[in-house]
Amino acid sequence: MSVAERGPAVARTVSPPVSARRPSPSPARAVVALAPLSLTIALGLWGIRRQNTLWGDESVTYQLAHRDPAQIWHTAHHVDLVHALYYALMHEIFGLFGGGLLTLRLPSVLAMSLAASGVGLLGLRLTRPRAGLLAGLVFALLPQTQKYAQEGRSYAMVCALVTWATYALVAAVPHRARWRWAAYGSAMLPACLLHEFAVLALVAHGVTLAVSRVPRPVLTAWSATAAGVAAGLLPLAIRSAGQSGQVSWISGPVRLRYFLVVAVVGMVCARTPLGTRGPVRLSALAVPILLLPGLLLLTASLAKPLFVDRYVLYSNTGIALLLGAWLDHPHRRWRSSRTAWIAATAVLAALVPPSLALRTPQSRSNDATAIGAAIREEGHPGDGLLYLPGQQRILTAANPADTRLLTDLALAQNPVSSNTLAGTELPAHEIAARMLKFDRIVLVRATAAHSPTDPQEKAKTSTLRRHFHKSTTTHVNGAHVTTYVRDHHPSLGDEATTRKP
Repeated sequence: MSVAERGPAVARTVSPPVSARRPSPSPARAVVALAPLSLTIALGLWGIRRQNTLWGDESVTYQLAHRDPAQIWHTAHHVDLVHALYYALMHEIFGLFGGGLLTLRLPSVLAMSLAASGVGLLGLRLTRPRAGLLAGLVFALLPQTQKYAQEGRSYAMVCALVTWATYALVAAVPHRARWRWAAYGSAMLPACLLHEFAVLALVAHGVTLAVSRVPRPVLTAWSATAAGVAAGLLPLAIRSAGQSGQVSWISGPVRLRYFLVVAVVGMVCARTPLGTRGPVRLSALAVPILLLPGLLLLTASLAKPLFVDRYVLYSNTGIALLLGAWLDHPHRRWRSSRTAWIAATAVLAALVPPSLALRTPQSRSNDATAIGAAIREEGHPGDGLLYLPGQQRILTAANPADTRLLTDLALAQNPVSSNTLAGTELPAHEIAARMLKFDRIVLVRATAAHSPTDPQEKAKTSTLRRHFHKSTTTHVNGAHVTTYVRDHHPSLGDEATTRKP
């Protein structure tokens, strides 16, 4: 048949494949990247001082970051090896900008802001600009994001690195350039060295590629990069296994309810048509990163409790992507939806109370600043001082002025000279003998302290019970600070005055 005999050309309509869509214009990319970043910075700076208080873990960061690199290294041989890289990094930041409260927390604000920007760009790449923008804004508003953006620990940095590693992974699938895989590995390895459980994101990424049925060369490249990351982490994992006592405080899943709620919400969102594009579907990426790290930790917890929500903080990337695409769904179908706007307003209103609460000292499990203030109030110059258990000494080490006028009766070597977090303590009989030389002793006892098991703790409690009586007790977040007075007369009772600051 000749060309003239063929049907009209307009009779055939060919739709271009989804993957052939032009990339989003740069103004849209800029908005998607900068709006979540700006919102996260604004929320991070709001109430960042938390009434000038520190909690226990931040107190550890503050102390270790003020030690020189050699001391950090020697301390890591005894304890907290998994956080040694973070302490070394914070030491350098303190050296540049001073070791104050703002310097302690601002790196986390900046890291979480970069994570929010990365979430937005992930959403844009997987779906469309509006869904990406919504995902980034949702991420910024999540209570966990707001909480750990204002905390002087490594979790925000880990979250940012995993988020950008995920972006590099998605970008590497269609292009297959070696430098993209190098970028992926260069983000994942530091994330794992900052916190070992970031390696669980590798598992989620592998599942994403498997369910997306990417070409074999892509799987091969990812496998090689993942093997390199695992090999780089292996020495740290082997050495830190000997410090497993660091997580002995975990008696069961910590804040499991949040994980369960976002998992259910995420699965509901995943059932909605999300309008994805490209070789990797949004649900294929978001669902594994949301669920798998937490589920793997829960599975491991059957043998030894390990689940703590902040250990897999980066899983919030998944729920943010799913919620962003779900919120974009009504706009794609009906262009505007009064119901969607009402729902969004209701959610924002519901977030106000927890957002306010997160910026109070009571939002953390203890308050090292309040404990130090209670010691100053309870103690008199020359009084004895005890911690039960001895690890509680961590809570006051960040501000030595709180305990300077008191004598630490159990201390053998201070934390710095012993290359530990809480120092080392004297033998039990020496602690008891020193206690009997004092008429007043201030005891700092953890709120959730269990019955003493080691000889030193038993010596403290038995000597107090036999030779002292309670005078006053101040209850603060995470501890009880009690003054004990020596029993010089048998008639002295066991009455005590209890007060709260």
